[in-house]
Amino acid sequence: MELIINHQRKFFGEAPASLEELMQLEAPGKSKGIAVAVNNQVVPKTQWPSTVLRDRDFILIITATQGG
Repeated sequence: MELIINHQRKFFGEAPASLEELMQLEAPGKSKGIAVAVNNQVVPKTQWPSTVLRDRDFILIITATQGG
């Protein structure tokens, strides 16, 4: 499976079963301060487990940072 994550192509031999599984791979241990959009649609965190990813989906992950 090919996913485009933050404008970079990533290939997965075994596709993540859901957006939640992908986020465990991409941002392990982070659960707060993250916003995710799939194909330009923001996905609320409550819907991550039920959001199925498809080949060539465009995923944007934004993380909040502290400081200036």
